[in-house]
Amino acid sequence: MIRYIFVTGGVLSSLGKGLAAASLAALLQARGYKVRLRKFEPYLNVDPGTMSPYQHGEVYVTEDGAETDLDLGHYERFTGVSCRQSDAVTTGRIYSDVIARERRGDYLGATVQVIPHITDAIKDCIRADLEPDLDFLICEVGGTVGDIESLPYLEAFRQFSNEEGSQRTLFIHLTLVPYIASAGELKTKPSQHSVKELLHLGIQPDILLCRCDRPIPQEAKYKLALFCNIKPECVIEALDVDTIYQVPICYSDAGLDIQVLRHFDLDAQNKPALHRWHSIVDCLHHPRQEVTIAVVGKYVALRDAYKSLIEALSHGGISQDVRVNIDWVDAEELEQTESEDAVLPAEKILKRLRNAHGILVPGGYGVRGTEGMIGAIRYAREHKVPYLGICFGMQLAMIEVARSLLDLKEASSTEFGSTPCPIVGLLTEWRKGEAYERRVAGGNLGGTMRLGSYECHLETNTLAHSIYGQKVICERHRHRYEVNIDYRPQFEKLGMIFSGLSPDGILPEMVELRDHPWFLGMQFHPELKSRPFEPHPVFKAFIAAAVKRGEETRHMRDTE
Repeated sequence: MIRYIFVTGGVLSSLGKGLAAASLAALLQARGYKVRLRKFEPYLNVDPGTMSPYQHGEVYVTEDGAETDLDLGHYERFTGVSCRQSDAVTTGRIYSDVIARERRGDYLGATVQVIPHITDAIKDCIRADLEPDLDFLICEVGGTVGDIESLPYLEAFRQFSNEEGSQRTLFIHLTLVPYIASAGELKTKPSQHSVKELLHLGIQPDILLCRCDRPIPQEAKYKLALFCNIKPECVIEALDVDTIYQVPICYSDAGLDIQVLRHFDLDAQNKPALHRWHSIVDCLHHPRQEVTIAVVGKYVALRDAYKSLIEALSHGGISQDVRVNIDWVDAEELEQTESEDAVLPAEKILKRLRNAHGILVPGGYGVRGTEGMIGAIRYAREHKVPYLGICFGMQLAMIEVARSLLDLKEASSTEFGSTPCPIVGLLTEWRKGEAYERRVAGGNLGGTMRLGSYECHLETNTLAHSIYGQKVICERHRHRYEVNIDYRPQFEKLGMIFSGLSPDGILPEMVELRDHPWFLGMQFHPELKSRPFEPHPVFKAFIAAAVKRGEETRHMRDTE
């Protein structure tokens, strides 16, 4: 029998509903239950694929090619369960489906309304694509209670609870209990008002999850329980912690999983198996050493734009028992300025990156900052610093090598404009009728990229093959432009190895430099498949190379 848990939020955004849902799922898993998570987004975009990283943060891509909210990354990292397209629901998708049905006449002439048609569609999404042996489905709704955008979801959840019965549904409300320094106390009134707003919509929360920066006094818990109409033991502290991987431990200590099981009349006597979480936290708090990775990107002002990347680097550090310190480098800082006394870009790059044990250029779109990234890649190549280029980072590495070593000074990507040396471009610009061709029709950019999991065949006796230890791999993609295979003979003459290709040999997937200790580019996004318990092999190898670089650097300084 499937039990349904609905996670809502109040007071303000960014309290961590996604982490709360993922942590609860991890706790239930640790008790032997099978769990799935599902995200309901109130925005009108069909998916976040066309949204700016500064607006939305990272776009997380699932195995089946869905462009989704970054919270699905938390779901996968905390549970190890791959999300699917059905686990990402947006208002845009709901309305598109309902309007398409209306146009087909599926509603038999009825007046199409929010209730019941939109709410029925939401309920259909809750029930869709679920395994029969599933124990729990956790549904998170974006936004906060009181937002106009989220009202249809909350109404659908209320209806769903009435249909399934309270013995199969549970509501968790995440709120903020702020500390007011001038008063010297935690204030419960914001949480009270948030719950009152939820009650006006017909939903009584069963558990109150209170985000706070210090323990909540017992009298404050009783006050919250009294005014929010819940049991005192169901007021759960959600304390700030040093690392997100400590959240399941803290929630378990606060009794969240126990209260959930008691609500469903399930056995809560046995303790969850959390030894893996404890070992990760211990490793993060007590590493044997540290390394610095310079991430040269376009969106570094908003860390959420690189959420999976941050976690994957951390996972790589866990695998080597080291702490990874990320040095965020805005690519535009490395470019030439217009001022008369401007420092040359090469000098800027040397000064900015000289302390990095590894350099990483992540994914991105557009020409802004590309010359700074290319300069960082050149520095990594010439100074033998471990380099990892992901998607855009691989494409720019090919352009840098073409300009510097092939002497193709005009080498570029057609994404940036017309070029006589299209090292990177749309596949349709030099190959017609290929299986991977997806044309942009009528200016519609949504879903016109290579998305989701694709096979990659690795060449033996390469760095890539030694990292994966297998001939065929599957990795997730999100890009519109490809490296031009027609330049392969020229690149191979100077020592660039095409170590990974698509099954038909047309699309370069991985490249590396022969005469470099560790220089690897890949068209896909390995960070999307990294887990704290199973660090991705690419990040394990990259951090290991950075550790070696750090040791060599320290040895050189000591001998000097």
